[in-house]
Amino acid sequence: MEKFERRQFIKLSLIGTAGVLVGSFFGFAKTETDIEVNSYEDLLKFDWGYIVDTTRCIGCGSCVRACKVENNVPDTYFRTWVERYEITKDENVVVDSPKGAIEGFDKDDSQTGDIVKAFFVPKLCNHCYDSPCTQVCPVGAAYKSPDNVILVDQKHCVGCGYCVQACPYGSRYIDEHRGVADKCTLCYHRIHKGLAPACVNSCPRSARIYGNLKDPNSKINKILHQRRYGLLKPDLGTNPKCYYIGLDKEVK
Repeated sequence: MEKFERRQFIKLSLIGTAGVLVGSFFGFAKTETDIEVNSYEDLLKFDWGYIVDTTRCIGCGSCVRACKVENNVPDTYFRTWVERYEITKDENVVVDSPKGAIEGFDKDDSQTGDIVKAFFVPKLCNHCYDSPCTQVCPVGAAYKSPDNVILVDQKHCVGCGYCVQACPYGSRYIDEHRGVADKCTLCYHRIHKGLAPACVNSCPRSARIYGNLKDPNSKINKILHQRRYGLLKPDLGTNPKCYYIGLDKEVK
């Protein structure tokens, strides 16, 4: 991903997009039910999953900006980003994500004038059930929490980069300032306080949804039972937990 200048970010934070503020300004939205976690057994009641509805994403970049603020993501990297897909009449696929879409997309940036279809696809860690990143870490710093969120123990991470290479979704990076791996955590520090991830809160179109897959009455389960969805790279056997509604065949 390209470097994002700090002064540009400050400007965007002040201006916003279509009246949508960023990051923690949305921090008071609650989950569907009260959450109380006091023990390991309490964690086992949860299995956090995520839905991206590509039919609703407008590529505004609010999710990217919110993530940057909430998680203090370095300028040169992104925990979540948005890709734009443009398909021409000759069935050529052009994909771009300028600055991770933190500034959104300019319609004049189109790569060609022969576009017959275009759409946006947010990307993030898929928090796989069978995650390759946790399998290759030589010190166990990449691990799965009891509630099935893939995390990084940065006190033990040695910055070898094996997990970055192993992730087929490109969702990991090495923080060059701290020398450790980093990635999306589903805002783990928020969800067990009953607060939604920053990217979910900031989306003006409700294109991002998260919830407890172990709760049959949760919103995420109801949607997955009612809607058709796809997975990224299902042939790799990682069993990802990021479910995409309206996933086009061109998306890899």
